[in-house]
Formats: sequence, C-alpha cells, structure tokens
Amino acid sequence: MIEQLGLIGCGLMGGSFALALKKAGLVKRVVGYSKSPSTTERARRLGVIDVEAPSALLAVSGADLVVLAVPVAATESTFKAIRHLVSPNSLIMDVGSTKREVIDAARRVLREQVSCFVPAHPIAGKELAGVDHADADLYTGRQVILTPIERTLASKVEKVAQIWTALGSHVKVMTPEAHDAAYAAVSHLPHMIAFAMMNGILAQDHAQDFLSLAGPGFRDFTRIAASDPSVWRDILISNKEELLDQMQYFQRSLHALETAISATNPDALEALIEQASEGRANWRMTAIKPQS
Repeated sequence: MIEQLGLIGCGLMGGSFALALKKAGLVKRVVGYSKSPSTTERARRLGVIDVEAPSALLAVSGADLVVLAVPVAATESTFKAIRHLVSPNSLIMDVGSTKREVIDAARRVLREQVSCFVPAHPIAGKELAGVDHADADLYTGRQVILTPIERTLASKVEKVAQIWTALGSHVKVMTPEAHDAAYAAVSHLPHMIAFAMMNGILAQDHAQDFLSLAGPGFRDFTRIAASDPSVWRDILISNKEELLDQMQYFQRSLHALETAISATNPDALEALIEQASEGRANWRMTAIKPQS
C-alpha cells in the first residue's frame, strides 16, 4: 500500500497512473501538482488527485512514491525543483518515452540520490492529451519498460516493478541505450512517418478532396499523427541520434520500393511487399529481449 503518491504532472499519463492505483486500492492519498493551476484543480474535481499542491516540492513532501509525468524537456527543471526533499528513502519514477536524456538529467541534479530514481516507460497512451482523458485502465495489459542504471538500488527497481505488475502491466528491464534504440524504430519513426504523410497530403491543392475519400486503412495508418505536438516535439528531439539512424533505414527501404516501381519491375516490387507482409504477420512472435 502506498500511503501517499506525489504526482507531478496531472495529465493523461500521470492522471491515469493515479486512477489505476486508486482502482486497485493501492494508494491512500494522492497529492498532485501541475504547472497549470487549472489542470491541478481539474484533476482534484475529477477525483484523480485528493490534494492540490502549490508546487512540485510540496507534492513530494510526505510522499513514499513520487511520479514525474512531465514532458521529457521539463524533467531536469522538475528534478531541480524537488531535489531538496529527495532522500535515500525516496522512491522516484518517471514515465517518459525516452530514457538517456532523462537519466542524464537525474545524474546531474540528484547526484548521490540518483540511486532512488527508477526510469520507466509505460507503452501506452492516447492521441487526446490532458487529465480529462485519464483512464484507470490505460496501463492494463501494457508493457512497462524499466531502465535502471548501475547506481539504481535493486530494491527500488523491485518495488516499482511490483507496483506496475499489480496494475496489470507486463514489466521488462532494459538498458537505457537498448530502450532508446528500440523505440526509435518502433515508436518514434512511425510517428515521424505519420506526421510526414499528413503534411504531404495537406500541402497539395486537392488535399481535402483526397481526405474525403480516405477509408479505414488511412485512418488506422495516420491515427498517431493526431498526437500532442509539444509532447512529440520533445520526444523526437531528445532521441534524435537514434531517430536519425532509423530514418536512414527507412529512406533506403522507401528508395528500394521507388526503384522497383520506376523500373516497372513487378517481381522486385512483389518481393519487397512479401518481405514486409511476412514480417508483419510474424510480428507477434517477436519480442524485444530484455537486457541487464
């Protein structure tokens, strides 16, 4: 049982975590803080949090678990705001989509207390941001990746893993480097492609006519293009090295398809499509291997 959760960032991800803990009966009190006072007030009215904190520091006061659910770019400033109340007994976790930049910030700011920080990335979300869309079941059945560093206390990692498991999530442990490389490929690049696809159509004179004819396939393919712009701006920039590598792989793959079409080479084109089709059909049999 968590006596008090200190929630910094009462939006979709943080709000869903608080609601999930409440639904599971795992927390007695949630003290929340958001940069926008109206968000914090809204979170209290919705029952996401129990008490509004006037600052990030006061959200941490008395908490036995602190969750940072802020944009990746705001992580370092958040650590700076709370570091005076971080002690060896603290347990701090984030929910950011990239890990190396977050961990670097933790090292710089928390210093010797970085051992209390467990970097985490729940593989869940919605296109609609904000506390109004917080969902107690958002993390049920979803993967949560933990990326502890050499100084992270094993007892802290075990506690965080137990919490996520109790919420119905599937926990994996990876190195921060392996995490960022993998999610550049399977999350960050797909978002880039969806953004580029929509912008490419919108740049054309008959964009609205084309969009009016689109069907379920287009809807499913471009769903993630509706994601929160500021959130994804930060994610893509924070993982730019890995993302730029993945963009090179994609550009080579797209060029191969373009070459086959330009040469009117149906055999080459079919072989490329078949390769993709088989890979997609077998996808659920493939898993990211956790790394210690």
